[in-house]
Amino acid sequence: MSAWRQAGLNYINYSNIAAKVVRQALKTELRADAAKRNDSHVKITKWEGGKAIKSTEY
Repeated sequence: MSAWRQAGLNYINYSNIAAKVVRQALKTELRADAAKRNDSHVKITKWEGGKAIKSTEY
């Protein structure tokens, strides 16, 4: 069994923790670029009759 499973984590939680640690270990000049990738966006589009009616981005 994986160590992260034994610790009670699922893969998503383990992956998020690992990514955060790697970002913190980067040199200062590279942290800004890595921080940009930390944001996530979701775009939801409502469709009717095969045509997009409304698009919302979160």
